[in-house]
Amino acid sequence: MVDISKFDAAEYLKTPEMIAVYLTDAFETDDPAFITRAIGTAARAKGMADVAKAAGVSRESLYKSLNGQSKPEFDTVHKVLGALGIRLIAEPIDNKAA
Repeated sequence: MVDISKFDAAEYLKTPEMIAVYLTDAFETDDPAFITRAIGTAARAKGMADVAKAAGVSRESLYKSLNGQSKPEFDTVHKVLGALGIRLIAEPIDNKAA
């Protein structure tokens, strides 16, 4: 029997650049649950305790906020992204492609 391990994207998110690409792809889904889970995966990659401390929230609260089943406050998301070394950048939607 072949042993297959479960894929965990967090194992591959080693730099802020990799995290930025991963989250950019998540944001493009327009799926809030998917996006919050992706942010949670990035936080796990960097160390949930360290991210929670830098964001000023408890580790338990961060796990609950980023599990994809709750709707975290924007302030929490903003602080977590900052702790991950990521900033949000606004750009216009290409209406020709829509």
